Amino acid sequence: LCRIQYHFGEFGNYSLVVKTLSTKSVSCDLVINEGPINSYLPILFAFLVYMGILAVLIVGRLFMKIDPVRNWVYKKLNPRETDRLINSEFGSPNTTDSVSSEPTPHSWSTASRQRLRSLDTFRGLSLIIMVFVNYGGGKYWFFKHESWNGKIHFPSSPFSRFVFIMGTSISLSMSSMLRWGSSKRKVLGKILWRSFLLILLGIIVVNPNYCLGPLSWDNLRIPGVLQRLGFTYLVVAALELLFTRPGAESGTLETPCPALQDILPYWPQWIFILILEVIWLCLTFLLPVPGCPRGYLGPGGIGDFGNYPNCTGGAAGYIDRLLLGEKHIYQHPSSSVIYQTMMPYDPEGILGTINSIFLAFLGLQAGKIILFYKDQHKQIMSRFVIWSIVMGIISAILTKCSKEEGFIPVNKNLWSVSYVTTTSCFAFVLLLLIYYLVDVKRLWSGAPFFYPGMNSILVYIGHEVFENYFPFKWKMQDSQSHAEHLTQNLTATTLWVIISYLLYRRRIFWKI
Repeated sequence: LCRIQYHFGEFGNYSLVVKTLSTKSVSCDLVINEGPINSYLPILFAFLVYMGILAVLIVGRLFMKIDPVRNWVYKKLNPRETDRLINSEFGSPNTTDSVSSEPTPHSWSTASRQRLRSLDTFRGLSLIIMVFVNYGGGKYWFFKHESWNGKIHFPSSPFSRFVFIMGTSISLSMSSMLRWGSSKRKVLGKILWRSFLLILLGIIVVNPNYCLGPLSWDNLRIPGVLQRLGFTYLVVAALELLFTRPGAESGTLETPCPALQDILPYWPQWIFILILEVIWLCLTFLLPVPGCPRGYLGPGGIGDFGNYPNCTGGAAGYIDRLLLGEKHIYQHPSSSVIYQTMMPYDPEGILGTINSIFLAFLGLQAGKIILFYKDQHKQIMSRFVIWSIVMGIISAILTKCSKEEGFIPVNKNLWSVSYVTTTSCFAFVLLLLIYYLVDVKRLWSGAPFFYPGMNSILVYIGHEVFENYFPFKWKMQDSQSHAEHLTQNLTATTLWVIISYLLYRRRIFWKI
């Protein structure tokens, strides 16, 4: 009858009035019964509040650089230390009452500079966004994951960045352990133990039964975030340990192409990763799935005009259901709301783990660049730019720069190859920016994200375990209000930042 384009506001009430003007024409008028609200005002208010807090902290830090102010603050907070400083200035040789067991802020900053703060800042930023999104993200659409294929919003893909920086950390930590004389057998033991703990903790965390009584083994979910991290860590760390070559990081090995001198020494690792990708492609596009077209990548349900209702995830979903069982994977995938899918599907399933290994390996490559070009900041940043461009070009080819029409669409649920190349493209850019600001120019200390980055496992598990407990969650007056949801989610996220800061000050770190 008629076609109308209109941007409908949230909580608005509208009516469509259709009038017949003649036998061949009609008029369509949109009537606003109740005006919509501006749902973005809570975000603006929250932004101003946090900017105000930041401004107060910056001003306070500037005042602390003034000697009389700093001495007054130290005297109020630690009179014993102040007395020691005064007596020291008067030249008293008998005053030995110093708190030498607690390092001064200057010694803290000096010690922390020995570690690349940009990596912990990157990890902490990804983790805090993940926590905020998991808590609900204020119920805004752009903080939610796409139902199936779709664009990647910065807040909606923190887990992929976490996987990326895990690969970077593997490269640096492995190099440090071997350089300090640890045997490969001992390092392998640590890798196996850490992977086992991550997988075990993951199974415990994703199967809460605090209020539901004893957990039934018949419904135990096997895949999960920590499980994927544990298995990805196992493969990438073992691969690095197995094929690491003495002298590769220092640049003493001769390579036929100097431009690829941070890649060619690791060719066995690249061959292994390429074989994994070939396996993913073959299984995804060639594996016969009962009742589904070969190579199907859709959501099933009413998607694709309802032709394949039980084909959610194609080969990826079929492999999980076949090997793990329908009751042991995620029962409420994000596609169930829009596409009304009835089949369970796990976004942390078996087939997608292959591509998470690929993403962690790209992060490992970033770590090798940092090691190979140590203290050569321009070389490091230029390599990050090159890798970002290469990954972006590959993504453009695979997706044809479209949402649905590409060879392999960007899909977080499937962890498609294009999703990995796209997220790694942005990860290289983000790491470049943080590295430049934190470790090169030192314009930013990394706070407050640096602190949760130093205690990432504790923060992640803690936010999952205490998700439904006060003060991280409380009963809201209006469950449809963005303001209440945003207040609750930001409060919970901020509390974890504060907790991680307090743990950092007390030198409490939970390492696995």
